[in-house]
Amino acid sequence: MPTVLVTGAKGQLGKSIASITSDYPEINFVFASKQDLDITKKINVKEFFDTKKIDWCINCAAYTNVDNAESDYDNAYKVNVSGVKELAEACNAFGVKLVHISTDFVFGGEHNKPYKESDPTNPIGAYGETKLRGEEEVIKILKKHFIIRTSWLYSEYGNNFMKSMLKLVGNKINLNIVDDQIGTPTNSQDLAKVIIRLVELDNSNYGLYHYSNEGFTSWYNFAVTIFKFMNINVEVSPISSKDYMTPAKRPTYSVLDKSKIKHTLGIKIPHWEESLRKALSKL
Repeated sequence: MPTVLVTGAKGQLGKSIASITSDYPEINFVFASKQDLDITKKINVKEFFDTKKIDWCINCAAYTNVDNAESDYDNAYKVNVSGVKELAEACNAFGVKLVHISTDFVFGGEHNKPYKESDPTNPIGAYGETKLRGEEEVIKILKKHFIIRTSWLYSEYGNNFMKSMLKLVGNKINLNIVDDQIGTPTNSQDLAKVIIRLVELDNSNYGLYHYSNEGFTSWYNFAVTIFKFMNINVEVSPISSKDYMTPAKRPTYSVLDKSKIKHTLGIKIPHWEESLRKALSKL
């Protein structure tokens, strides 16, 4: 029975993994929040790995506030780069396979077709830049790694676009939502199942992978679809990114090509609208 450490256990992906562990009785999961394991502190990481017999580490710990990362770069770097380096070094020393979660924001948005793993990166903000540098640390230090880039993650847990829209509609009749940024909403429970499948198969096709739900949309249409599925009557207006300035720039296009992970794991990926219905039904 493999023992799987899940860092960042209080985040939405960590909680999504925790919510489905009963489906995998053949796996022993160990969940660690920041209070249990601060990945930025070398001695904490070494002691944790020393006292537990870990076979796999799923790193869900990350600094994910895209806008705050612009003014809080040191802390974003500390978690997304230095912390990832400490985990990779511990995994290397203790013979642990690492699944590290990254982001579509490593791309700049210049494409008009889905990004493949081999496409050049070009982050346009501090968050994407630190996540890319974290990827580079993993690749440099550890052979037995999987890096999974995902996009527009949401769930019934934590803070995310889906939950924000439902909170906003309680206070407003009219909403203005950006319509010129294109990507794919991803249900974090779908991602959780794919990560666990890697463990189940004891996969050794190490490297970089892309995963999101199928299809693509804009933030505006994402919001419209949320309200449609929830039978909420609210007026939503499409606006340009120029009309909604944020501290961090976002890629105008960040759709991911999932061919590699579908072929490697033999999986069928659900469409984002199908997965959105499932997430909304749990609220």
